[in-house]
Amino acid sequence: MDIGFIGLGLMGQPMALNLARAGASPVVWNRTAGRSEPLHAAGAAVADSPAEVFRRARVVFLMLADDTAIDSVLERGTPRFGERVARRVIVHMGTTSPAYSSGLEADVLAAGGGYVEAPVSGSRGPAEAGRLVAMLAGRPETVEEVRPLVRPMCHEAIVCGPVPSALLTKLSVNLFLITMVTGLAEAVHFADRHGLDLRLLLEVLGSGPMASDVSRAKALKLVERDFTAQASIADVLKNNRLIAEAARESRVASPLLDACHALFGETLALGHGAADMAAVVRAIEARTESARGPQR
Repeated sequence: MDIGFIGLGLMGQPMALNLARAGASPVVWNRTAGRSEPLHAAGAAVADSPAEVFRRARVVFLMLADDTAIDSVLERGTPRFGERVARRVIVHMGTTSPAYSSGLEADVLAAGGGYVEAPVSGSRGPAEAGRLVAMLAGRPETVEEVRPLVRPMCHEAIVCGPVPSALLTKLSVNLFLITMVTGLAEAVHFADRHGLDLRLLLEVLGSGPMASDVSRAKALKLVERDFTAQASIADVLKNNRLIAEAARESRVASPLLDACHALFGETLALGHGAADMAAVVRAIEARTESARGPQR
């Protein structure tokens, strides 16, 4: 076993499945064991613990929720950290702060391992289709070793330079995504409250110069009120916070992001954290009702 994959969540499971179906035979682990069953059926080996993954694989992909989960799996800060990462390549595919990734790279390299930052652009649908876009950063020789390994998961792998340039690129992409989907939700809400035929709005939007795979998919979700998660409100809010923190640290203005941050926070507070990011329309609807006041 040469490839390991840890973290089989909303994105990680289809990504690891694409590795397995491409014949990579990864050894996988997930905290919730049931998430590993489709991988086993696809020919992957299922490890009993993260330690087993590191014993059996030289390149280990991590698709984990946050820095706490990554540090836990790597046992960072303990003597076992060096044992896990030495002579291995750690590929960080999740979304964390750029500063965290830079610190992790320094620790991995000091312990004798290799490190590649490889966040991806895309949601569950592209993950299932192997149509994600990977952004790679790290030492050139290590990046080139990892680059062909991501092909079953990503139809593009773009080298961004040294760490943390890939994560900064990912945050830039996510800033555009968040503001675009929020604007789309507001546009659909505006049309709905003016009694327009939302199917006609879909047709106009889908035929015009602003149309994209994302706009078509999210507009359909908004019209059909189908908020099954591809990228959840809670996850998008986490990304929003990371971008806002990076903006504050570098003294970069982010007025549109700040407005979206408030709306996604309100959507979470309304109980829609597990819903798709298009459900941000719930917060916009709540603001409309609040502005109208009690009906007589």
